[in-house]
Amino acid sequence: MIRAYLYLLVFIPVTALFALSASFFTLLDASGRCYAVHARLWARVALALSNTPVELQGAENLPDGPCILMSNHQSNYDILSLIAVVPRRIYWIAKKELFDIPVFGSSMRRGGYIPLDRSDGRKALKSIENAAAIIREGRSVVMFPEGTRTRDGHLLPFKRGGFMLAVRAGVPVVPVTINGSGRVNPGGLIRLYPGGISLTLHPQIIIPGGMKKGEAEEWLMEQVRQAINSSLEV
Repeated sequence: MIRAYLYLLVFIPVTALFALSASFFTLLDASGRCYAVHARLWARVALALSNTPVELQGAENLPDGPCILMSNHQSNYDILSLIAVVPRRIYWIAKKELFDIPVFGSSMRRGGYIPLDRSDGRKALKSIENAAAIIREGRSVVMFPEGTRTRDGHLLPFKRGGFMLAVRAGVPVVPVTINGSGRVNPGGLIRLYPGGISLTLHPQIIIPGGMKKGEAEEWLMEQVRQAINSSLEV
């Protein structure tokens, strides 16, 4: 626990500095490139501070165009690891309320992050359609289909929203298996242990034509679950 608190004493002010710098540079660069550079550097600095190496396998499975990466979720270090090593400018889908926060929210918009309104069914569906259109235009996004962090390493039941988005976007889905992050930083606990993290990008999944939306969502959900489980160490 002491190691974790010492880490946070450095990590929190470092994060604040990166956030302020990124917010400023988004005023000068509307493309989101500077925001992405800040995010990658922040993630690598954070991993270096805790001496946590991250290994990437399967980078060749990334398609040339936009895609949706769907990953298991074990700890806060999943986000750091994905940003630090995936060789692609990746974006995040965040709840709409975060975009209403002064300064922070506007910088997220300029950085290319995508808002999702979950206030009611109709708004959520419209928000998913809007997000799908943005992805088709060329943005690759990361999603955690479990919706929260697992405590024992096993995959939790998947939420349907991510698969609704993937079917509507019509872009390849790349399953991602993360191992080790739950041992380095267990979900829900202020603990930090020595260790490394590995990311495996599996072959892309392309939804076959001719399927109804509901059928395609169920099919995709099963394919992603099988791919992530195929190299999950529990």
